[in-house]
Amino acid sequence: MRICSLLPGATEILFALGLGDHIVGVTHECDYPPDAREKPVVVRTGLDSKRLTSGEIDREVSAMLAGGNNLYTLDHRALRESAPDLIVTQSLCEVCALDYNQVVEAARSLPGTPQILSLNPRSLSELLDDVLRIGAVTNAAAAAADLVRNFKRRIQIVGEREPQRRPRVVCLEWLEPLYVAGHWVPEVVALAGGEDLLGRPGKPSSRIEWQHVVAAQPDALLLMPCGFDLRRTAREATPLRRLQGWNDLPAVKAGNVFALNGNAYFSRPGPRLVDGLEILARILHPAHFPSEASPPDAKRVIH
Repeated sequence: MRICSLLPGATEILFALGLGDHIVGVTHECDYPPDAREKPVVVRTGLDSKRLTSGEIDREVSAMLAGGNNLYTLDHRALRESAPDLIVTQSLCEVCALDYNQVVEAARSLPGTPQILSLNPRSLSELLDDVLRIGAVTNAAAAAADLVRNFKRRIQIVGEREPQRRPRVVCLEWLEPLYVAGHWVPEVVALAGGEDLLGRPGKPSSRIEWQHVVAAQPDALLLMPCGFDLRRTAREATPLRRLQGWNDLPAVKAGNVFALNGNAYFSRPGPRLVDGLEILARILHPAHFPSEASPPDAKRVIH
C-alpha cells in the first residue's frame, strides 16, 4: 500500500506500526521519526513561522484566513507522482493541516481515486481508536492492537497513582495572544494528577486574557505552544514575566513554571502524547514518579 500522510501525528503512528516504507508523501511538518524527513513533501506552507514571533504568527494567520487564503499548499504534481492508495488527513483544525475539502477534490483527480481516512481525535481514547482505524485500513491490525495495549498500560501506570493533592494547573497553548490548551490536554493533566483550571476537555483551545490566569492562581503554569519546541517556547515565554501579577502567581513563587516541547508531546495527536502524559506526571508529582534527571523536554522558567 502507498500512503500519503498529511498529518505529522499520523506519520508518527504509521512509523510506529512499521509502515514507514509504505509512506510515499508527507507534509513539511512531518519531522519525526527522523526517517520521515526523507519522504517526498506534498504539502507546504507559505508562512515562515521560524522567523516570526508568536504575535506575528497570529496576525499573519488571521489575515490569511480572513482573506480567504489557505495556510497550506498542496503540491498536486508531487501528489500525483506519489500515486497513493490511501491519504490520511483531518478536518478538525484549519490552522493545523490542509483543508479537508481540498484533499477530497485533489483525490478525485488522481488515477484510481485513493481512499481518504480523516482523523479527528479530541481525547486520548479517540487517539487510540484512530490507531486501530489506521491498522484496519493498512492491514496492520495486529500491530495496532499491540501498540494500543502498550499505550493503555502506560496510561494506567500513571493514572492509578492517585495523589493526595492535585496541583491546580493552567496550560497555555499559545502565548501572544494567550490560548489555553483544549482537546486531550485537560484529560492528560487529570491523568497526570493535576486539575486543569481553564482548559475544556474535548473542546478546542480557547483565547483568554491574562487576568484569567491571574484569577485562577495556578500552582503550576505549563507553557506548551502549538508547533514550538522547548528552546522556542522558553524564548517566547520571556514577555510573560513583565505582565502584571506574574510575580504573585503561586506557580511563579514556587518555581513551577515550565516550558515544554508542545510540538512533540502535546500538540500532535500521535504516539508521543503518552510521553507527554509521563512528562507531566513527573512535573506535577516528582515524588510519585522519580527520575534521575529532569523530565525530558521540560525546562523551568525562572522568574
